[in-house]
Amino acid sequence: MRLLDDDRQTDAPAPTPAPGVPVRLAPAAPSLWRVIDRGGRVIGHLQALAEGSGIRYRARRFHATTRAFLELGEFWSADDAIDCIRFAR
Repeated sequence: MRLLDDDRQTDAPAPTPAPGVPVRLAPAAPSLWRVIDRGGRVIGHLQALAEGSGIRYRARRFHATTRAFLELGEFWSADDAIDCIRFAR
């Protein structure tokens, strides 16, 4: 698995609205977006990765105590990765 090349998808996926925990995506780097809750707080990162002919999405959260990112998982769907970030609080 590798990061997407600049000529592949770099537009933010559009998260499906979820009741109770709306989020939006803000660009952080090519193929990397901050997942922001309705209060404006960054709750994680979504990263697009190329795998074969498809795209997988990695969900990560920042763990303040260890000052490191925790890998939550990789998903074939951006919505699944975002849901993982939403509910890993």
